[in-house]
Amino acid sequence: MVQENSYKIEQFDPEVLREYDIRGVVDKNITENTAYTIGRVFGYIVNEKLGSNNISLGYDGRLTSPRLYRALSEGLKDSGANVKSIGICPTPMLYFADYHLNTDAALMITGSHNPPEYNGFKMVVNKHSFFSKNIQNFQTIVKNNNLKKKIGSIEKINIIDAYVDRVLKNINIQKKLKISWDIGNGAMGVIINKLVSKLENTENILLNQEVDGNFPSHHPDPTVPKNMKQLIKSVRENKCDIGLAFDGDGDRLGVVDNTGEIIWADQYMLVLCLEISKLYKNPKVIMDVKCSKVFFNEAKKLGCEPLMERTGHSPIKEKMKELKSPLSGEMSGHVCYGDDFYGYDDAMYVGLRLLRILSNERLNLNKIIDKYPKTFSTPETRFDVDETKKFKIISEIKDRLKKFKGKIIDIDGIRVETEQGWFLMRASNTQNQLTCRIESTSEDGLKKLISVVEDQLQLSDIDFKFKI
Repeated sequence: MVQENSYKIEQFDPEVLREYDIRGVVDKNITENTAYTIGRVFGYIVNEKLGSNNISLGYDGRLTSPRLYRALSEGLKDSGANVKSIGICPTPMLYFADYHLNTDAALMITGSHNPPEYNGFKMVVNKHSFFSKNIQNFQTIVKNNNLKKKIGSIEKINIIDAYVDRVLKNINIQKKLKISWDIGNGAMGVIINKLVSKLENTENILLNQEVDGNFPSHHPDPTVPKNMKQLIKSVRENKCDIGLAFDGDGDRLGVVDNTGEIIWADQYMLVLCLEISKLYKNPKVIMDVKCSKVFFNEAKKLGCEPLMERTGHSPIKEKMKELKSPLSGEMSGHVCYGDDFYGYDDAMYVGLRLLRILSNERLNLNKIIDKYPKTFSTPETRFDVDETKKFKIISEIKDRLKKFKGKIIDIDGIRVETEQGWFLMRASNTQNQLTCRIESTSEDGLKKLISVVEDQLQLSDIDFKFKI
């Protein structure tokens, strides 16, 4: 006799249905019933869309992920899905499972880089990102559809060896490299020991490799400089060629050069473009609106065709498919390879491609980066605002800046380019935050642009000052 589970279908708190995923605070607006409901609805959608229902499933190392996973898997099973569970894993390994196991869809439980009390769900259907209106439709399905209970199955499959072998395919390290890896106690810890044991011609120093949802050493977000201090120290003390850092679910990469300086994504993307420009004729390379103007100028000089796209790994992945782009990225460290890979964001694979390039270069990483024009900039700066007001604030600023002297780009928030440099203000699609970035060719220019941004924020009743 099959034992009934105690989960039930519930309506969603609208705040958790985000642009790219479903995300919220566990036991506040994300509960086990939320996870069960997602399973029932997602299984229904996949079956309606494709007529079949084989779904890959995984979860990250957060403390709340196992119980959400149990509820979600029961919901999928009750939707009639045949679940292929790969267990605890980084998000890119779940994406890989979708291809490797030839499933119709994939669902990952992950809080990504959010604080520990958060968790969420990322989805893929028919090898395409599942986001925006598709996620908003979950509420409608719960309200209007009679989600019939069916009989599905759950099969547990270990694909760690297959994933490690795939990301190492064609990665040949030509000269000895010393690497410091900061796993950040995130889910990439599931595979890191096996991977470095197979990575030839390298000496590896592992930091925070144990998966621990308490994140005892630092928060796993490599875009925040303070989270990179431990890696910087390790690179300098051990005289490493490079340091690589990962976020909580392993789809975003942080990089430190051989001198211990942080190399931001729009800088290391230029290093990746060095190789891509030799493999393709005028390849289309995509970067988001937060990216430096230097990237667009220098990528063009390398023979690439750089294109600016709105921020968000989901729309960028879809644009890659549309344009048959071999490489794309975001300032946040989401980088996607279409060349010799699947077109999704896998920080480990990106790191390995960077190692391969470095092993073929005569210069150290800092010297490669030194070739490009120097700028003065703020880091990607995020600060909390009222969730219900964040888009309204950007709209107000956009209206006020219509007559501002400069080139206005409004594909995502507002980016203003002037002779002194540029600045960007946008609302986050994943958190109750505004994101700003400012860059100039001079310190004086940077101060002037900072003043413009701070004044605009003040006019919208936000008292925020940049620290430079």
